Amino acid sequence: MTDFAQLPYQRPNFEQVTAEYRQLLTALNHADDPLTAVNAALAISKLETKIVSQQMLAEIRFSVNTLDDFYHQEEDYWNEYSPKYNEFTTEFYRELVKSPFQAELQHTFPKTLFLMAKNQLKTFSPEVIPLLQQDNQLSTKYSELIASAQIEFAGETYNLTQMKKFQNKADRQLRQRATQATTAWFVEHEAEFDQIYDQMVQVRTEIAHQLNYDNYTDMSYDFMNRFDYDADDVARYRQTILEKVVPIVSQLRQRQQKRLGLDELNFYDEDYNYLSGNATPEGTAEELVAKANDMYHEMSPETGKFFQMMVDNHNLDLLSHHGKQGGGYCEYLPEFKTPFIFANFNGTSADVDVLTHETGHAFQTYQAQAIKAWECVFPTNEAAEIFSMSMEFIAYPWMNKFFGQQTTKYKFEHLSSAVTFLPYGVLVDHFQTEVYRHPEWTPTERKQTWRRLEKMYLPSRQYDDADLERGIYWYRQGHIFEAPFYYIDYTLAQVVAFQFWERFEVNHDDQAWADYLAMAKAGGSLTFNQLIELGHLQSPFKDGALDDVLAKISANLAAVSETDLQ
Repeated sequence: MTDFAQLPYQRPNFEQVTAEYRQLLTALNHADDPLTAVNAALAISKLETKIVSQQMLAEIRFSVNTLDDFYHQEEDYWNEYSPKYNEFTTEFYRELVKSPFQAELQHTFPKTLFLMAKNQLKTFSPEVIPLLQQDNQLSTKYSELIASAQIEFAGETYNLTQMKKFQNKADRQLRQRATQATTAWFVEHEAEFDQIYDQMVQVRTEIAHQLNYDNYTDMSYDFMNRFDYDADDVARYRQTILEKVVPIVSQLRQRQQKRLGLDELNFYDEDYNYLSGNATPEGTAEELVAKANDMYHEMSPETGKFFQMMVDNHNLDLLSHHGKQGGGYCEYLPEFKTPFIFANFNGTSADVDVLTHETGHAFQTYQAQAIKAWECVFPTNEAAEIFSMSMEFIAYPWMNKFFGQQTTKYKFEHLSSAVTFLPYGVLVDHFQTEVYRHPEWTPTERKQTWRRLEKMYLPSRQYDDADLERGIYWYRQGHIFEAPFYYIDYTLAQVVAFQFWERFEVNHDDQAWADYLAMAKAGGSLTFNQLIELGHLQSPFKDGALDDVLAKISANLAAVSETDLQ
């Protein structure tokens, strides 16, 4: 393994790549025996592995420093050329699924690759390349706008991620003023956000229409490779969350309001859980990483070896700074067989969540690296999130390393926030579903729709800010702009992860780790429901799937006395 900073980046020569693709595609097309077909397909996959790894490396380095002129230019290059490379991928998939040697090819590659290929053929054509380029450029414009935030507050200058730490402060007026300052920045740039998103909706709608879909919502199910379920399943699932989870969240909010001694729980109070202050990790960023390293060595031989590699090769970029994109993610670079974790530490418990959540992603890809198709190392999105969210729970026995005497507070906060997240997660999906089914809506109509749905799924949320009341909160939800429809995935995975919580934390099931590891190794070689079956778990779409685990969670939270949360 190589130090991440030393991984070589070189922009591919498009003309040379084109010639190589053409040669290999011809070989696959004209193959007259299985071995020739398999070797040609493997060679194409190897070429794509190199290209996609260079693209990922450039995008990672740009996200770490959006002010870097070189990688800014590379970002522009990939915005323009990635759809062109995608055209080659589509041609490969076309040859793959029509080859007469299906048995031999499906013995070499995962069957999910062939499902992806069929969806790719439906959701891409050369005619939409200019539109895809526009969409890429708009996504970059959004990320640059978010990264540019410089908010003057309490005598200092902060970015959006750094401002979040004030939401956990005991001083209620400070929380309120910090929320107002953050909201004011979004209001100041409101016209830019509206313009970017309006253009995105129009571009994505035109893509869907050119590909013979009624709307982008319908297209998204194929584009997102939702193999096992459809829009009707998701609509029923959203209704289940509305009926079974929203009442639990309302009770948790009432308990929080009483605990804080407030007449009314306002939006800026939601992230403040205890009068004594939220649980905060003990130690510097370097010390937290060292504690995580100890934890993973104790957890299992597999996690210990893996995380030591991440530390030794500097595959973690965790500190927030000006010019760095917001949020956090894990990426896997198949050519180098290495994951990378990106985050923005801000001194809250979220820093520890990064070291469990994103590490869950990274560990899964590391376990699945032998899969002979780079596209299938990561599972589909909703399945991928199972590993990250479950790792947050698997790590519970080690939380005292990070929180000491605050561990009970942390675990209560973490479990309850996982429940309160579910209605918000389906809200984001419902909002996007409505937006793309009504592309003619004005920005005002979108904001009204957001607020209407917000009141439905988050009835306990109260704003004292007129701008938030008119429905602009969603500007800060980057997935809506940069990864449309990648959000219901988190909720589906959370429901599955709750089952691992029950098996590890409540039942102490000796088989649970073996199931988690087996699922990690299978990665994207199985569909969402197939992975769930492999792990001896229940699908979130199954009637009553939430009932038992929600009852266990409610009992667990109820058993924690308010005295323990002081």
